[in-house]
Amino acid sequence: MNTALHQTLHDEGGVPIKAWIDGVPLDEGARKQLRNLARLPIVGPWIAVMPDVHLGIGATVGSVVPTEGAIIPAAVGVDIGCGMMAYQTTLRADQLPENLQTIRSDIERAVPHGFVTVEGRSLKGSWIVAPNSATTRWRGLEQRYRALVERHPRISHKSPLSQLGSLGGGNHFIELCLDETDQVWVMLHSGSRGVGNGIGQYFIEKARNEMQKQQANLPDRDLAYFKEGSEVFDDYVQAVEWAQEYAAENRQQMMETVLTVLRKHLPSFQLTRMAINCHHNYVQRETHFGRELYVTRKGAVSAREGQFGIIPGSMGAKSFIVRGLGNAESFCSCSHGAGRVMSRTEAKKRITLGEHRAATAHVECRKDVDVIDESPAAYKPIDQVMAAQRDLVEIMHTLRQVVCVKG
Repeated sequence: MNTALHQTLHDEGGVPIKAWIDGVPLDEGARKQLRNLARLPIVGPWIAVMPDVHLGIGATVGSVVPTEGAIIPAAVGVDIGCGMMAYQTTLRADQLPENLQTIRSDIERAVPHGFVTVEGRSLKGSWIVAPNSATTRWRGLEQRYRALVERHPRISHKSPLSQLGSLGGGNHFIELCLDETDQVWVMLHSGSRGVGNGIGQYFIEKARNEMQKQQANLPDRDLAYFKEGSEVFDDYVQAVEWAQEYAAENRQQMMETVLTVLRKHLPSFQLTRMAINCHHNYVQRETHFGRELYVTRKGAVSAREGQFGIIPGSMGAKSFIVRGLGNAESFCSCSHGAGRVMSRTEAKKRITLGEHRAATAHVECRKDVDVIDESPAAYKPIDQVMAAQRDLVEIMHTLRQVVCVKG
């Protein structure tokens, strides 16, 4: 393994902050959030900061937050279980049509996304009638969800089935990519959709109320937490685990839909063993340095030794299939992407439509003003992000997008 690349930021009254930020920017707002996290009595032995770190709500995106005997719902966030999935196929670049517009438009019609309505198929990003495969998946999730709703009626979503296999909006995407040998990959990014958002919002508010009752002196109200052993804690853990499973099933359902579209347009192909379905917004119980901890990865990926993961670049930039090096100092984690350097509002003000079109000239994708906040210039350079974490992962494949469907 390479020499450790992180730097340790010490803050009076808090645990150390170990940051893999060599050569990448860390804005002052994110620094403040990290210091606030480091001062919580439940956090430790330290916080690990990934090179894609940027300002979040309560906790920074791109951070690994270990807690003992407690969980911070806002650190997990509202897109619970958000993550990536990728398949390597036996297709090669020369088997793709010269014009990829039809493939993109057919994927956009087949997969509910954003707030787009497709007559007879989807209404504002949700199924009008869910396919049988999604209904079958939902049967495996429904009973536990109904039990959660019975205890916490406010988390009830009008129809979780209607979004199972849907993309959503924002930075979620579906891509066709080519690796360094011109092999074709299918990659996508999504989470637990509206049902996960409802669970996240509800428990974040409940944690705030619990802390208020205890008159806890928090550096930020969004850092309210549940303590292990309480009834709310146990319910939150069950709800989060359920939402994370829903998110993984959502990605699998979408992937099957996309592959069906591709089989209509492309020569016969197979999927290789290189299949990855990983979260990057989640919490789970793990053992580190002999301590039982709840490890929250908010915009971070598990990178145990030999474990495969996905680090996507921005729209039009490179992405990477990586293998973890098991670096204990990072709690065996790595970044989940490039990380924003501009807010969405700032990006829309600063990036011109011409600049966006030039940056995505090699990709079949949307090139309108409504996706400028996702343009490559809004993100950190992915090569710098990868260089800063070369002691956390090794690059197995470098992917370049040829088709990108944005929510």
